[in-house]
Amino acid sequence: MNAAVRAAVRMAIYNNARVFAVHEGYQGLVEGEEFIKEMTWSNVSGIIHKGGTIIGTARCQEFRAKEGRIKAAKNLIARGISNLMVIGGDGSLTGAHLFRQEWKELLTILIEKGDIPENSLVNHPVLNIVGLVGSIDNDFCGTKMTIGADSALHRILECANAIITTASSHRRSFILEVMGRRCGYLALISGLAIGADWVFIPEVPPEDGWEERMCAQLKASRNVGNRLNIVVLAEGAVDSHGNSITAERVKQILVKYAQQDTRITVLGHVQRGGSPSAFDRILGCRMGAEAVLSLLESTIETTPFVIGLQGNEMIRVPLMECVEKTRYLAKAMDEHNFETVLDLRNFGNTMSIFQGCNYYEPVSCSQKFRIGIVAVGAPAAGMNAAIRGVTRLAINQGHEVFCIKDGFEGLLSDKDMVKKLEWRTVHDWIAKGGCDIGTKRTLPNVNLGKIAAGFKKHNFHGLVIVGGFEAFRSAVQLLEARKAYEVFSIPIIVIPATLSNNVPGTDYSLGTDTSLNVIVEAADRIRQSATAANHRVFVVETMGGNCGYLATMAGLASGADAAYIFEEKYNINDLQGDVKHMISKFENFEIKRGLLLTNEFCSSNYDTDFITRLFADEGKEYFTTRKNILGHVQQGGYPSPFDRVLGSRFAYAAASYIIREIKNNIRGDGIMNASHPSTVVLVGTLNRSLKISPVTELIEATNFEKRLPKDQWWMRLRPLMRILAHHKHTFERELTPESKDIE
Repeated sequence: MNAAVRAAVRMAIYNNARVFAVHEGYQGLVEGEEFIKEMTWSNVSGIIHKGGTIIGTARCQEFRAKEGRIKAAKNLIARGISNLMVIGGDGSLTGAHLFRQEWKELLTILIEKGDIPENSLVNHPVLNIVGLVGSIDNDFCGTKMTIGADSALHRILECANAIITTASSHRRSFILEVMGRRCGYLALISGLAIGADWVFIPEVPPEDGWEERMCAQLKASRNVGNRLNIVVLAEGAVDSHGNSITAERVKQILVKYAQQDTRITVLGHVQRGGSPSAFDRILGCRMGAEAVLSLLESTIETTPFVIGLQGNEMIRVPLMECVEKTRYLAKAMDEHNFETVLDLRNFGNTMSIFQGCNYYEPVSCSQKFRIGIVAVGAPAAGMNAAIRGVTRLAINQGHEVFCIKDGFEGLLSDKDMVKKLEWRTVHDWIAKGGCDIGTKRTLPNVNLGKIAAGFKKHNFHGLVIVGGFEAFRSAVQLLEARKAYEVFSIPIIVIPATLSNNVPGTDYSLGTDTSLNVIVEAADRIRQSATAANHRVFVVETMGGNCGYLATMAGLASGADAAYIFEEKYNINDLQGDVKHMISKFENFEIKRGLLLTNEFCSSNYDTDFITRLFADEGKEYFTTRKNILGHVQQGGYPSPFDRVLGSRFAYAAASYIIREIKNNIRGDGIMNASHPSTVVLVGTLNRSLKISPVTELIEATNFEKRLPKDQWWMRLRPLMRILAHHKHTFERELTPESKDIE
């Protein structure tokens, strides 16, 4: 929420508007006086990394009554306010909509009482409303993600990582209860992200006999070698009759019928605390800025709306349409109309992925396909999650999966580097960073003949390539080599995985989110280290090759003053201007620390060392300058929730595609004949959906020399980062006319 508050305040000031913060929610609106304070640029400095909200929030019974809303209207008119940005859930947003509907009536009452000037209704004929949804439950219809949900997932996984260690040591079962009285988002997504054995969510109540099925599932998990079981339970879980399913009840069942030593952990309000994730910070910045710009362009005819996120795009949706849909969903829940609830939540596909990756239920099939998996390029968080997902989904459909160890070098080696992956082999891979099958940058064209011989020896029917730009190039090379080597005429799909996020055909690659959180956390710590050393500027270098995604997004998420990248050329005049700007901020805004980010290949001349020396020399009378190169720490650590879930979703799409295309292209004699170029593809997330793109379509969209897509969506966010750092910059709206109002 603080990121949204910061962005709203600064975007309003940037547009020469006065901006006020209402402290303690609607209670502050009713109380007025010191609860409604005008904000300055400096008021929101140093808050982006803080959890909760600096302006406070509180429930207010008085605002529910008209008398309370009359007081609130009076307090707004007294300050000339007729634009209101509300951050909250459906209750807060419904209250805002009612407030707007009554606005004329409330002002008329106040005018008749003589409490406000007679021309108040002429000067402020309408109260413009825009809503941002802040909820860790992610339970609001109209946006795919609410502010706070991703951070809550981070807290859950941090606890789960610790629990898994002790559970494995003692061969115990753990029941992990998470928040979600009316929505199972946190339970379902965290269950998928930690590889839980069973999840209970309100939207999918288990049918009668679930006790036996759950115990059988957990026993089956132990029988294939697992040392622990994890059950994730939403606090609002119910059975098909609407009866509550509690953690204690589940424990008693596991102890009695599965004879398992079982413990309960209730996470409670720890899920609401802590520093916000990089995703939430960026989401708050984008939503806050768009909310202010939308308010400033509002007219009397503009209906209240909510700023939301669909896929990777900002949208706005009529506020009451969202509220009514959310309430309709709640009504369906009360009436036990769970099919409607599941459809409105869009949980069906995620539940299928969870079950396919965690329930060992292999089916028999007339012909077992042999699917190969190879990792190419540098390691990235989420690779193991994707490999695990493909392996388990394929095994459950009756097929076999083989990994080629150490990339394509595994087929060039004299040793047997092709190993069969079993269900048990990958059981804990979803939580592991790096790549357990090994990965190398070697491309297949170093020895296509020997690699073709390896394909023929192992009789692969399909191939999954996991990796970054090298993985994409490998797929292109195998496609081009089909004329010379028929054995490459098999379905091939690339799962993008690189922290650089430089693969064409996808907005996000696996590993990017994890690395981004590492950088942001490091930036927070670096700034904190300067608490006792005021007037210091830090220059932090990130990875990314020629791609400036990490530097840009980390700059936005950490509140950096600038981010220097390869894609946006700059010269000595630009740098000198930034030095003067930094000096001005130290002089006029009383800031004590500055932060600059650089991409590792930002410039051959004006690189990290040069920038550090320039700021150190030009600004020595105002601040000291320090350099930090984060290096390979960006490749390590536990994968973030985002990367684990995206890896599983990519795996589901890849496994489904490979198996379908093998069936479509296998001859009667068992020989593959997938010769059409459309059978070599890349799975990615584009705009608002998952998309599988033939690599032939992506070749034209790629700068192979610089190893970059020609069009990169995140470049449009760079002006926002500069504006929020008080630079003069032209801002290009994210909400284009066609994406403004979504029906």
